[in-house]
Amino acid sequence: MISTGGSTRAGWVIGSGRRLQRAVGLLLLLGAAALTACAPAARQIIPTQRPTATQTLTPTASRTPGFGATPTATLPPLTQTAGPSPTSIFGATSTPAAAPSTPTRVLNPNAPRIEFFTTDVLQVAPGDSLTLFWSVRGTRGAVIYRIETDGTRGNLWNVPPDGSLTVNTRRRDRGQVTYLLSAGEGDLLTEQMLSVPLSCPDPWFFQPPPDACPTGPSEPTTLIEQSFERGRMVYIQSRNRVYALFNDGRTPAWISFENRYNPATDPELDENFERAIPPGFVQPLRILGFTWRGNDLIRNRLGLGLQAEIGYEGFIQTVTAGTREDLYLNSADGSVLLLLPGGDTWQIITLPVAP
Repeated sequence: MISTGGSTRAGWVIGSGRRLQRAVGLLLLLGAAALTACAPAARQIIPTQRPTATQTLTPTASRTPGFGATPTATLPPLTQTAGPSPTSIFGATSTPAAAPSTPTRVLNPNAPRIEFFTTDVLQVAPGDSLTLFWSVRGTRGAVIYRIETDGTRGNLWNVPPDGSLTVNTRRRDRGQVTYLLSAGEGDLLTEQMLSVPLSCPDPWFFQPPPDACPTGPSEPTTLIEQSFERGRMVYIQSRNRVYALFNDGRTPAWISFENRYNPATDPELDENFERAIPPGFVQPLRILGFTWRGNDLIRNRLGLGLQAEIGYEGFIQTVTAGTREDLYLNSADGSVLLLLPGGDTWQIITLPVAP
């Protein structure tokens, strides 16, 4: 029993030693694990795919509100042009408003058609005749009008659709004569104008001549002229009128009156005026004096006479346009005076002839 017990104990001892070894080994493993856990951990590298390149955005400057902030202007994209636009050195220029458009009359295709309307001369003298030629299709007849200077229709001739017509100009015509060919009516009306230049038949009585053509030849006449403090007076015998020409800068610049002086009943001068005239001045006499003394406006604006009147033989000549008349006349000093219509102004258009 003793030996059996010893064997049992020996076996237990051997078993216990093995269990002890396993326990010690386990403790060593646990200790190593603990040491491993306490040691610094190594960086774990996990392989990944190569990254794809992406566009990097560059931030743009923006206006930041605040003191000292400088706004930046963004320019519009440039566009190609034909060239630089000039800038006026005088500053901004005004653009005139567009004129209202005039509706264009649409011709009716059934309206008569004027093939031609002409004449046989390039120019005609006032009083001479000229021949008109025309041709119209789509009508049985036509009308030719003479157009007056004010734009109205004067003489008319009923004519066939084709033909010629001799017409007379007037001796007083100036500038040009105008005729109108008309065919059809209403929406079928067709018209065409023809203007013929006029030559100037009458020379001017002085040189250099004006650009305008005189209404007629120069008219010889007796004139009387006198100088005053603020202008002059002129009497034109062919018109039997007295003209007062002022140079005081007021309006009207000149006025005229019919001569009413009668030498059989009217005195040459007024003694009361004569006694009041200071030395160095003269009282106008007869025709000029009668008008001067009888009109306060003329007397006050002209003042006193500077010298005695001068009578001479001269010329007058006119340019007329409707009711407008430009009057040219000789002056006593050899110059030519121009009186524009309505008393607006008068002027010396040629200098006195040097002796």
